[in-house]
Amino acid sequence: MAARSAYKFGQNLKELRIHLCQKSAASKGVRDFIENHYVQLKKSNPQFPILIRESRDVNPVVWARYAYGKETNATLLNKSKDEVFDIVQSLAK
Repeated sequence: MAARSAYKFGQNLKELRIHLCQKSAASKGVRDFIENHYVQLKKSNPQFPILIRESRDVNPVVWARYAYGKETNATLLNKSKDEVFDIVQSLAK
């Protein structure tokens, strides 16, 4: 799984924002993703802004900001940590 965590983001992606709830079951996969993959992703992309926003009773979602202000989002509701990683990887391409 270590090689899976070491993913280098492309140059078009400028920022990732992950919104999640600290306690809800719907955000469990996102919390597991952060616990298991965040450190390695940050080591692979040290200058890249990955913003984690926790708020009570919010649906988990990831936002990707690209060049020229274009933004895309994807829901992470009830996703496993591996599904969250796949979604982040697909947004980074």
